[in-house]
Amino acid sequence: MRAMVLHRIGGPLVAETRPDPVPGPGEVRIRVEACAVCRTDLHVIDGDLPDLRLPIVPGHEIVGRVEALGPGVAAPRPGARVGVPWLGHTCGRCPHCAAGRENLCDRPGFTGYTRDGGFATHVLAEAAYTIPLPEEADPVATAPLLCAGLIGWRTLRMAGEAATLGLYGFGAAAHIVAQICRREGRAVHAFTRPGDRDGQAFARRLGAVWAGDSDAPPPLPLDAALIFAPDGRLVPAALRAVRKGGTVVCGGIHMSDIPAFPYALLWGERRILSVANLTRADARDFFAAAPRAGIVTHTRSFPLAEAEAAIAAHRAGLKGAAVLVP
Repeated sequence: MRAMVLHRIGGPLVAETRPDPVPGPGEVRIRVEACAVCRTDLHVIDGDLPDLRLPIVPGHEIVGRVEALGPGVAAPRPGARVGVPWLGHTCGRCPHCAAGRENLCDRPGFTGYTRDGGFATHVLAEAAYTIPLPEEADPVATAPLLCAGLIGWRTLRMAGEAATLGLYGFGAAAHIVAQICRREGRAVHAFTRPGDRDGQAFARRLGAVWAGDSDAPPPLPLDAALIFAPDGRLVPAALRAVRKGGTVVCGGIHMSDIPAFPYALLWGERRILSVANLTRADARDFFAAAPRAGIVTHTRSFPLAEAEAAIAAHRAGLKGAAVLVP
């Protein structure tokens, strides 16, 4: 197998040839068809997340076909197309798992962070944490749904029935959420990097009723704001934008420090929530709803060997998602 491997914080990723991995008990080996680049991959590479295992193969938005089964695995069967998301293991015994909140597991495993991920031609995954995908699914178009889609879905659901929404950071997750909102009849207001007119035009093409700079006020108070950019300064900005009783949901795994802000911004029963990881139930619900929403992912493909170029494109604000294709 071939893999792009991170040996030290900050990179670069190093191309390596390794023996094909052998699945252990409960595992499957998957031949990777596509793996999208996620903002979390950048956090892994940059050392923003604690207790990183090095060396590591990043990547957790994986689409591929099952090649081999480990002991005790009955499904998925060889040849099946599956997805591999960020959540790769849970203990099943801690209080959170017992309460059905496996996304908060005390002893979790994560694809591309604590176990090797999909910036490779092959990957091992626990069979129980793979996601069945339709045979006709396009690997490149589907790959961003495995995290940008799933986290966007969970973030949107935490906003409740909000009819007017603000999306801060119009990247891979937001461009999927905007399409779901359009299907559900919600009004989307898109906030981009100041001066990003191309990004704002992109948001309007996907159904946003308004698009502007992240430091600009929306044309009316919002019911909820979803923050996908890792900039803590957006939290006070979003609080200013939501009405009394409104909700601000932080959808990223990492964010820079939130600056001090006056209590008046929070007063009026406004709420700040965070999204932590995802659950397998999220995946079942999302992939059942995605076809009805008519989601079209906007992608740019890169060969596996050009992983550094794909990462650079993501950092530069690529509209949609960069996808590695072995």
